[in-house]
Amino acid sequence: MIAFRIFAALMKALKKIASILYRIWVILIFSVFMIILLPLIVLPILLGPKYGSLTYFGLRLWSLIFSFFTFIRYSVVDKQKVDKSKSYIYACNHTSFLDLPGLVQGVPTQFRPLAKKELLKIPVFGLIVRVVTIIVDRSSAESRRDSILKLKRVLEEGISILIFPEGTQNRTELPLQPFYDGAFRIAIETKATIMPTVITNAGRLMPPSTLNLKPGRVKVIFGDEIDASEYSLKELPFLKEKVFNHMIDIIKKHDIKS
Repeated sequence: MIAFRIFAALMKALKKIASILYRIWVILIFSVFMIILLPLIVLPILLGPKYGSLTYFGLRLWSLIFSFFTFIRYSVVDKQKVDKSKSYIYACNHTSFLDLPGLVQGVPTQFRPLAKKELLKIPVFGLIVRVVTIIVDRSSAESRRDSILKLKRVLEEGISILIFPEGTQNRTELPLQPFYDGAFRIAIETKATIMPTVITNAGRLMPPSTLNLKPGRVKVIFGDEIDASEYSLKELPFLKEKVFNHMIDIIKKHDIKS
């Protein structure tokens, strides 16, 4: 019995050490290759939107390298539903910091995510956030209005945008948190097409608000596009409900928890 307890304690300690070493490895891979590819990611988009595809090539390359060396694999499901000739509002659930590499691999064209200003504080990554996203200060009504105007301009340029309608990473036991109105108001006002997008398993591999990490597989699943031009602002709640229910159906269909 004593020998068994010693063995169990030893295995627990080794598991903890392995977890710490893996976490350090992931952070190193994340940072080192982001620094190496920084010129390819940052410089093209500074020259103008038409060069943004080069920036997103750099981001996809970084994501593939990150995935290869960390054993965090990404599968893209129903990618054929995305029409490369269209610009979309990608409405996606948000489960983890691991969502972004999957979206970069899954979305076939360049896009502009709406990002919170706190991400600017992350070394190196913050610089990339500054040039490839639209920043919003959620505590400022003026910043929120300005970000909406910028998102509309991006759509008018024929570039897709990405919004997490839950507003933040899902820290609940629910498959989806209630949606905010912003993405759907923009969609109706610009007569855009919404592409419901679901990320799965990222939250289990890296839970929100932690640096706990483990290898595994993350899925990026595209739903059926929804034409917001068929809705008026008075019908916004119905559009929001339709997208929400469609994403819930995707989760149920794949028999997974977010």
